[in-house]
Amino acid sequence: MMSKKSQRTPQTNQGQIHRRTLLKGAATLAGGALLPIPSSAEVKSTVPKVNAQSCDTVLAAGNTKAIVETSAGKVRGFIRNGIHTFKGIPYAASTEGSARFQPPSKPKPWTGVRSSMQYGFVCPQQVRTGWANDEVAFMFEWEDGRPGEDCLLVNVWTPGTNDNKKRPVMFWIHGGGFTAGSAQELKAYDGENLARRGDVVVVSLNHRLGVLGFLNLAEYGNQYADSGNVGQLDIVAALEWVRDNIGNFGGDPNNVTIFGQSGGGAKVGTLMAMPAAKGLFHKAIVQSGSSLRQVPLESSAKLTASLLAELGLSGSQIEQLHKLPAMQLVEAGLAAVRKLTPTPAPAPGSGGNRIGWGPVVEGRVLPAHPFDPTAPAISAQIPMLIGTTLNEFVTAMGDPKMEALTEAELRQRVTATHGAKAEQIIATFRRTHPKAKPIDLLSLISVTGATRRNAILQAERKAAQNAAPAYLYLFAWQTPVLDGRPRAFHCAELPFCFDNTDRAAAMTGGGAEARALAAKMSEAWIAFARKGDPNHPGLPKWPAFTPDKVPTMVFDNKCELKNNPDGEERQVLAQA
Repeated sequence: MMSKKSQRTPQTNQGQIHRRTLLKGAATLAGGALLPIPSSAEVKSTVPKVNAQSCDTVLAAGNTKAIVETSAGKVRGFIRNGIHTFKGIPYAASTEGSARFQPPSKPKPWTGVRSSMQYGFVCPQQVRTGWANDEVAFMFEWEDGRPGEDCLLVNVWTPGTNDNKKRPVMFWIHGGGFTAGSAQELKAYDGENLARRGDVVVVSLNHRLGVLGFLNLAEYGNQYADSGNVGQLDIVAALEWVRDNIGNFGGDPNNVTIFGQSGGGAKVGTLMAMPAAKGLFHKAIVQSGSSLRQVPLESSAKLTASLLAELGLSGSQIEQLHKLPAMQLVEAGLAAVRKLTPTPAPAPGSGGNRIGWGPVVEGRVLPAHPFDPTAPAISAQIPMLIGTTLNEFVTAMGDPKMEALTEAELRQRVTATHGAKAEQIIATFRRTHPKAKPIDLLSLISVTGATRRNAILQAERKAAQNAAPAYLYLFAWQTPVLDGRPRAFHCAELPFCFDNTDRAAAMTGGGAEARALAAKMSEAWIAFARKGDPNHPGLPKWPAFTPDKVPTMVFDNKCELKNNPDGEERQVLAQA
């Protein structure tokens, strides 16, 4: 299913939920001085629209600018190009010390006005290794901020505050699996342009990750009953903050869309299966993150035992976990996973039970796997938008030599994963993509057999409820950066759905071509957030998913609706 643009540049591999393995990253700053409350704090504020991506910057900041009341106190942001921006607002209290492994609690109220103009702490996590590849680091432009356990923070972009308007709320959940990432790690995540284009309120958050967010200690005391899912409960707390506060930021608490990519998409799917999240959101978008299963209870118990062994602790010394430096816990958590990971590791997106830090299916906070064997009944009325990129796993992005992959090497790699069916699989993909290079075919085989398959399974199970619709997409646009080697890589769609192709020019190349597609794609996301249907005049008619036709919107320079575009390929892989 290679588009004309796809033929212009090669294609490659597709990916799984953990973005760090796909060379993605984190960012942030901090801040929060308290100032006296100015007399104009409650003045209504709306601002005129300006061009979304290319415009002269006009910024206003000061003691009387962009002030909003929250349930914990007043916050002050800034106004740039007509959008009120607030960063690092606490939605819950610090998670350090005795608060580790506990559900989030309300933030401590403050007096005066809290300056909320820069990003706050990111959750402690593994130090990024992606910087070692200069070209990949150039593309992603990661901002790795300051780690700290006082990291339960939200950021808000809105066209107006205190104006009694009810704008759709788009609640962004970052990727990085369940162990890495932040709301600030990529330039593409900035919500200013999306808020302006759609007259919507954009919210993003940080939450606990890895061992700090998903260590199951339930067998060591009732106080730890929810410890295996506190990272997800953080997101629920942020959604509760939206419910209670977003009206003052010009948003509608009764029209909230959760959306996330990679691990963020998996978090979206998991929220749909959590009773605590019911009623806090009304639409859901899963981007390259259709994780159908989460961590079984028995797997989490093995992981906890592995962690304690790594730290040299017994079950009677659990209180020591509250005293160790956060980064020591993070490193021990990574080592515990490595000890339990089989060799060779399962193929990305291959299904089966997960060994690693993530939500635990313990029967209460998370009663069952999110989308296996069926879609969660408690979210039957939630419309979904689901999709992937064409080339999620792109080995050639960081390794130019992969462009010269030979037919023999392709056969060897496919045989290693699919055995005797390799020849049939390669022949099928060669027939459907006659101009593809071996590296292109390797990418497409990886994508279709893993991430794309799970996206379609998720859509099928959602459609089987005969309740709210699901819409399916495929992002096929190929970046020209680095001679086109990255192709439609994992994360490639992010600058487009956020209308940030110029801001993230190192990923897109910038320019009119990328802006044109960004307009179409971001408008689809906005339309879905507004009314649960991504159709708008800039796209062909986009019907809801049905298993007989598998209608798929293919985003490229020419956006097209295609029915079951990779059906033959999925069929041969299903038989493998």
